Amino acid sequence: MNFKRTLLIFLLVSVGLTSCFSQERLSKKERKALLSESQGTRYFIEGEKNLVLDDLEKAFFYFQKAMEFSPDEPAIHYKIAEILVKANQAEKAMPYAMKAAELDGENKYYSLMLAEIYTNLQQPLKAAEILEKLTADGENNQQYNLDLASIYLNEKELDKALIVLDRAEAFYGIMEPITIQKQRIYLSKNNLAKAIEEGEKLVEARPGNPTYVMNLVEILYNNNRVDQALALVFEEINKYPNQPELQMAAHTLLKEKGNIEESNRYLYSAFASPDLDAEVKSKAYGSILTEIKTPERELLLDSLESLIASSTPENAEIYAALGQRRILEQKNNEAIEYFKKSLLLNPKNPKMLEQVILGSFGEDADFEELEKFTVLGVDEFPENPEFWFYDGVVKSAQKQDEEAVVSLNKAIELNANKNPQLDQVAFGSLGNSLYNLGEKEEAFRNFDKALEINPNDEQVLNNYSYFLSLEKKNLEKAKSMSDKVIKRFPDNGTFLDTHAWVLFQLEDYEGAKKYMDLALKHETEPSAVMLEHYGDILFHLGQKNEALSYWKKAEGSPEASDKLSQKIKEGKYHE
Repeated sequence: MNFKRTLLIFLLVSVGLTSCFSQERLSKKERKALLSESQGTRYFIEGEKNLVLDDLEKAFFYFQKAMEFSPDEPAIHYKIAEILVKANQAEKAMPYAMKAAELDGENKYYSLMLAEIYTNLQQPLKAAEILEKLTADGENNQQYNLDLASIYLNEKELDKALIVLDRAEAFYGIMEPITIQKQRIYLSKNNLAKAIEEGEKLVEARPGNPTYVMNLVEILYNNNRVDQALALVFEEINKYPNQPELQMAAHTLLKEKGNIEESNRYLYSAFASPDLDAEVKSKAYGSILTEIKTPERELLLDSLESLIASSTPENAEIYAALGQRRILEQKNNEAIEYFKKSLLLNPKNPKMLEQVILGSFGEDADFEELEKFTVLGVDEFPENPEFWFYDGVVKSAQKQDEEAVVSLNKAIELNANKNPQLDQVAFGSLGNSLYNLGEKEEAFRNFDKALEINPNDEQVLNNYSYFLSLEKKNLEKAKSMSDKVIKRFPDNGTFLDTHAWVLFQLEDYEGAKKYMDLALKHETEPSAVMLEHYGDILFHLGQKNEALSYWKKAEGSPEASDKLSQKIKEGKYHE
């Protein structure tokens, strides 16, 4: 027998037997425990995956299965609590969170979960107890002092809040939010000295920052410590002379003490600085504007305007303030120009937008310019029917009738009968645009709707009459409406022209001439339409030479009819 081969076989058999014996050493209970732990881990991993995917239902299922295999694993209880909190089931989450914290009292996240649940269950002081334990546990958890302070402040536990804020300050250092909150507490407890002390600490800790000085000045001023506030401001100005906020504070305090001349010197210095916020300038300017008008006030405002022009970039609030002064001075056109500049920088002011739009209508209105602001109105305030109405009127005035119809219909829709006056003028304007678009019957229906609301609207009555006369339709109705208008406005050339034309269509040429004579008498520069109409009337009265003379006066105007050239060429009337 080969000795080496025999030895090799013996070794292999021995190793195999050893391996078998080592497996036999684990009991069934131990093997079952290992298997159970392995399955629990797999369920836990699946639960984590679904929690990350925000599938709370599946995650809950897998963590529950994991807990069947590992009922004393705190992480599983914590995860189930987390799922239930996310599902807004804080009450059901509570026992799981408590169990996690009980099984592992050293894990701060389990405690924080419990605190969160108490907060959700409207038991903030229970949450505070947990945070107190955490923050008492050395430097590692001091960041939770701010959460704890917030709880105490909400629960009006001001003394406890102060203690916690002091701890937070010791951890973070002097910080504005902490100091401001402490000041508020001290002021609510009528402890002005401590509130001032806190402000002084902040000023000292952040030298050269005017915000903290101004905060302390405000506290002093509101508590009738004007001299102390002024001393602080002067002290800071001596250290930091180029801070316009402090100069504005000096202006306000000196004015309070009646030292107007010195107060204004500081005001000029502040306004001369490009670093002073434009909003501060506009508010100060506006405040002076509310004072009684005196020559001194006007000089002061003039000086401030000059300083604004040289030191302040374009700003919506500044332009608004300058415009408001022009309104008070009844310089409406100048005011409108300032308001336009303001709106182009910041259009979110519906009152000013309306002021610009209404103030820009008139005989010499620039409708193309005005449309910029009606479009701003509908863009910025799309639920406001007035801006849609203004936009429709402006578009109609520019012969953009299709767009006008859209805007006017939108105005009527949004108004929903809430403002009858808006409906009435919108129906009237809509009638005009629809007629221009050839939708004549729909136009007449809208005129009728407008007159149902206000039977005496002269513009609707006049336009409706004129359009009916052009259509040679319902002429007696047209005459009745037009007659109503000229009785109220006997000197209005446009209304008289309409009435004359209605009579012309009724073949009452003598009556037509009578009213056209009146129309021309009351018009300094008669329109081409009037001149052509008068020629037509004269022609029908047999005054052909005179008719030709008036037709020629209308020649060349875009307002004249497309038949005018033929009338002049042939010397006779053409419809």
